[in-house]
Amino acid sequence: MNKVLKKCWAVLLFCVGTAGAVSGVASSDWPVALHVAETVAHARQASMLAVTRAGRRVVAVGAHGIVLLSDDQGKVWRQASKVPLDVTLTAVLFINEKEGWAVGHAGVVLHTQDGGENWTIQRSTPEQDRPLFAVHFFDPAHGVAAGLWSLLLTTSDGGQHWNERQLSAPPGGQRADLNLFGLFAGSGNSLYAAAEKGYVLHSEDMGNSWNYLATGYRGSFWAGTVLQDGALLVGGLRGALYRSSDAGQHWARIAIDSSASITGLARTGSDRGVLAVGQDGLMLRSEDDGASFRTSHRHDRLALNAVLPFAGFAAPLMSASGPVSMETKGGKESK
Repeated sequence: MNKVLKKCWAVLLFCVGTAGAVSGVASSDWPVALHVAETVAHARQASMLAVTRAGRRVVAVGAHGIVLLSDDQGKVWRQASKVPLDVTLTAVLFINEKEGWAVGHAGVVLHTQDGGENWTIQRSTPEQDRPLFAVHFFDPAHGVAAGLWSLLLTTSDGGQHWNERQLSAPPGGQRADLNLFGLFAGSGNSLYAAAEKGYVLHSEDMGNSWNYLATGYRGSFWAGTVLQDGALLVGGLRGALYRSSDAGQHWARIAIDSSASITGLARTGSDRGVLAVGQDGLMLRSEDDGASFRTSHRHDRLALNAVLPFAGFAAPLMSASGPVSMETKGGKESK
């Protein structure tokens, strides 16, 4: 296994459901052979890594290029009609009910204009061992994708062309080589990236230039969100949950009753509600803009990867075994 894949395996614990996709390719196997994603009977049980809305539709992506669609808020799921690649898809974002993008391994960017039914390839680099982990669009033209070893791409034409942005090294570092795991938007043209070594990156110009925000933590952050009151909240390795109320200049760790890694964060739609999920069936609920959380675990301890934003505390969750409900019967809950 080459050094890139070893690093992926070490830090991407939320990809345990797709361990084969992360660690099962040896150096001699590159470039990756890309194939059309198959329609399979067990798609509903595949490891799903990200979820978003396309208008009233819910769209989830995950292992083997599987894209799942639900038109009833997650009660019933079906596989998308056409996905051109069978690589693991790690993130998905829609700008409206029809147009969206998904990114993943082999540096792929996929695009849809019909609500996720059919997808086309905008970018793929199978000759490189450099996956993309996150994507965000400000409008139908301007977007950002982020990934392994500080890979940052921007587009100003809806993804027809992607330009790589070179980052400066983090403070005290010799080169820009942090993995960038999650993108989350602030107001206007502001964008944040959850990264390794306790860093959050910030851009005020749609991802064209970036600066580093140090939280004081030394581990990886995998997800983040901007809260209703403008505060920043990021979560990651070993239950790390950090909050800043001054645009990232100062951070405070939020105590939770768990050491399970946090993989997904989302506002719930209520004025001050926040929901976080993670490994070991972790679920965290806040009703005070992330100042404090109630901790619970699913009774089956299923690894959770993502939560649908603005869906309330009954949101469908993405897990290593497909979409699941918020059921916590038999689990432990504490404040």
